[in-house]
Amino acid sequence: MSVKFKLYGSEGCHLCEDALALCIAVMPAGELDVVDIIDDEKLLELYRISIPVLERVSDQEKLFWPFEQKQILELV
Repeated sequence: MSVKFKLYGSEGCHLCEDALALCIAVMPAGELDVVDIIDDEKLLELYRISIPVLERVSDQEKLFWPFEQKQILELV
């Protein structure tokens, strides 16, 4: 399977862990790529105060935290 979604976050971020758990519960394995923004200056600038952020790769549609499983399912 190819990556269809990206979850932008940071290691040690409890909100990011919560978002990941929500995503894993409703997304097929292999469709989600977890991206640590700390290693990329551009991503850090974009999402520093917004993480976690879930992005659909095909059209760059994004969900900014807080989001719920219902919203993830609508994005999927």
